[in-house]
Order: sequence, then structure tokens, then C-alpha cells
Amino acid sequence: CLIPCPLPSPLAPPPPPPPELLLLPPRLASDPTIIVVIMRKRLAQYRKLGRTPEHKWAMLRNMVTSLIKHERIVTTAPKAKELRHLAEKVVGYTKKKHVVHGKQMALRIIREEPVVTKLFDILGPRYEDRDGGYTRVMKLSRPRKGDNAPMAAIEYVDRPGEIRAARVPKRRKEKYFQNLEEVLKNAGIEPIEPIEPIEDKIRTNKKYPTKKYNGI
Repeated sequence: CLIPCPLPSPLAPPPPPPPELLLLPPRLASDPTIIVVIMRKRLAQYRKLGRTPEHKWAMLRNMVTSLIKHERIVTTAPKAKELRHLAEKVVGYTKKKHVVHGKQMALRIIREEPVVTKLFDILGPRYEDRDGGYTRVMKLSRPRKGDNAPMAAIEYVDRPGEIRAARVPKRRKEKYFQNLEEVLKNAGIEPIEPIEPIEDKIRTNKKYPTKKYNGI
């Protein structure tokens, strides 16, 4: 260059290390042979389902409305797994302190007002003592005809007529099973006294006849 450029001074401080090296121990950060590999931050792993975000959100809103109405629907396995997050989220709205605010949040997702009423009047009290795991996804053995897509059934647990009963939550055990005698007494059911087994008495008191043969 025509303009004289200042040469770097040998006493000038070295440039600061990259921020990735600051996370390493001092012994490794001073090693020039260390190669820092910057990992890409992984975003939330949600399924795209081959649709645009607007189309996917509209489809999930329709599916969660049908799931609350019928409490069990059959769809493809990826859709059922993706619907599970939204189906459990709307049940969490029933546990808010302000009921009006919870209904307003649910109306942003659910499309029908009678379904919101069922959510707060039936499903909310049902899962009052359950902290999570309101839904169950069961894979079906037969795929869909035509494209051979894997099918699954998603349903709410603790519903009447379910095939397999869900695990009893801890708070429900503490409420009913530990104080079972008080619950039965409040319901007007008298405790049953234990009955002694009769077969053992019959076997011990029974005398078999003895016969003598040839004077023995």
C-alpha cells in the first residue's frame, strides 16, 4: 500500500480466544492442537406430517375436538403421537385457578363450545388427582389399506369401557386405599368378618373306619 501501515508490535496482547474455548478447562484451552467442534442447537422435534404449519394446526384442532367428543379415535401412528401433546395440554387448562381464563385458552384450540363444556365438566374432575399421562396410544396390528400406513388408536384413560385399566395415581391411592375402612363406613357398608375355612375342620374331624382282616 502507498500509505505506510503500522506493523504489529511484538508486545501487543494476543487476540482473545473464541468463546467456545472459554468453556474448556484451562489445560485444554491452551493446547493449540485442540479442535473445537461447534454443535448445532437442536430445536423441538415435532413432526411436520407432510403439511404446512397452518394446515397441520388446523388438522390437530379438528382431531383434538373429535378426541374429546368421542374419547377414542383411530388415526395413523405419527398423527396419534403428535396429537397426544395437544390432547394432554388442553386437559391442563382445566386445572388452572381461574376457570374463565382456562376456558378462554381452550376455546383457542377446540372448535366447539359443547366440547369445551365436556372438557371442564367431565374430563377435568376425572383427572383431578392425576398429574399427567391422560392419553394412551395403542398401535393396531393391521395397517391401512391402500398406502400400508401404520395405524394407531388414541384414547383418554380412566374412561368407561376401556380395554385396559390405567395405573392408579399416587394421590388416588393415598385418598382411597389407605383410609379404606373410613370410606366404606361413610358409604354405609359394614365390614365383613373373616370366615374360618370349613374344609380343614371336616378333614381333621373325619374318622375313617378300620377293618381287620384275618385277625390282624
